[in-house]
Amino acid sequence: MLGRLRRPRIDTDRMILRLPQHADYRDWVALREGSADFLQPWEPAWARDHLSRKSFTNRVYWAQRSQSQGTALALFLTRRGDAALLGAITLDNVRRGPAQSATLGYWIGRSHARQGYMREAIAALSHHAFRRMDLSRLEAACLEENAASRGLLEASGFKYEGVAQSYLQIAGRWRNHVLYAMLRSDRRGRVEGV
Repeated sequence: MLGRLRRPRIDTDRMILRLPQHADYRDWVALREGSADFLQPWEPAWARDHLSRKSFTNRVYWAQRSQSQGTALALFLTRRGDAALLGAITLDNVRRGPAQSATLGYWIGRSHARQGYMREAIAALSHHAFRRMDLSRLEAACLEENAASRGLLEASGFKYEGVAQSYLQIAGRWRNHVLYAMLRSDRRGRVEGV
């Protein structure tokens, strides 16, 4: 179960997925700041203190607390060899009982995009979610025009399920998102014609 893991770590061929640590602050700021114009069109508006040490400290504590309570698993993607921070991936809103589901979110720094890192991370975290956490369903959403994210989700085995009207505020506006899901029992891959 998620709540019983002390320090979750997921190893892939090229990366280690692990909880954020206070020592990651400078690398996180450099990656987020250097990728701001790449990330901001797809994310909720950043708070004025988004890149502050206090904000980052709150993120670290949230990740630790959520993991120990079994409500989320927020992991940093670090490259093997040089331990470079590449991005982050999160299973949030973990629902137990009859739902056994969670919501997937992710981001990657501009200089690491389109190199297969996020697809590798999604595959590893999906496997972990289904096998170790005993989840049955993973959900994800992205802006309709985010072709890169849609392609990533489809290539990772997520299926298109529809459109959620005014799903999230992005850049200060309520925006429609396309919804995707992956089921433990149905991992056939890309959906054609979507």
